Amino acid sequence: MISVEGLTRRFGETVAVDGLTVEIGDGEVFGLLGPNGAGKTTTIRMLAGLIGVTSGRATVCGVDVTDRSAGPRLRGLVGVLPEEVGLYGDLSAAQTLDFFGRLQHLRPGVRAERIDELLNRLDLWDRRDTPAASLSKGLKQRLALARALVHDPPVVLLDEPTANLDPEVARTVREFLVDLRTRGHTVVINTHRLEEAERICDRVGILRTRLLRVGAPTDLRASMTGGRVTIGLEQVTDPVLEAAQRLCSGATGNGRGHLPHGAALVSGDRSITATLPVGTAVADLVTAVVLAGGRVTTVSQGESLEDVYLQIVEERS
Repeated sequence: MISVEGLTRRFGETVAVDGLTVEIGDGEVFGLLGPNGAGKTTTIRMLAGLIGVTSGRATVCGVDVTDRSAGPRLRGLVGVLPEEVGLYGDLSAAQTLDFFGRLQHLRPGVRAERIDELLNRLDLWDRRDTPAASLSKGLKQRLALARALVHDPPVVLLDEPTANLDPEVARTVREFLVDLRTRGHTVVINTHRLEEAERICDRVGILRTRLLRVGAPTDLRASMTGGRVTIGLEQVTDPVLEAAQRLCSGATGNGRGHLPHGAALVSGDRSITATLPVGTAVADLVTAVVLAGGRVTTVSQGESLEDVYLQIVEERS
């Protein structure tokens, strides 16, 4: 669906995106992660044909984004939600969708049906006659998303779709994005919300001008050399904490071995978390906690996507 090879964009002497190569398949939700200035928005704009490409190539649904004559065809295949929604304040929600539906040459009957569908699915029906300028930020974001989808494009490019939204509105947008995947749309999302990317993205690419790593969140976590184990307990008692601390400091504890020197330990009222090489002496820690009288409720192991992201970005700093 989206094929990118060596895609590069320069602004004067500044390289915003450097040699990006990636394939994004039909019906895939792909997240672009990276710090501010990493080139995420620039990538979205190049794929949408909104700005030119310095070098390299990219095709969207077989359309070459570097071909200036292909602009009208590309706009029919792609829906774009920019970070700044840019709505016409005097137009109501329904008028906004009607206007952009006309720009996409939708027939009147199809246009009316599509507008009603989007207003209902994004909980905008009750505000359909409200001028955009009078809508809250969350409602404007949902209207901008509906605008991007009015022509039912196979590819959707979203720049921070849930930025600064309250949890309820963000959840509505996330659920809608999952529904898009179910219906076979290809979605590319720029986001700083790593827990959101882990929840809805099939794969993510970590970008810092260059593409540092790409893969499914679970695969990226598994590929890291370090990991964490968290033990949930009915209560963290002093004997339990002392037993865990002995292991983390290199003492033998239960006589069956110990965690590596330097392993970090943090504790709360109902859990302890040790950072250690993945798969190393987890059983020793659990055994020590149980022998110290701890009543274990859960054991979970592995890095979060946030941990992986920070490690990869810091390695390339």
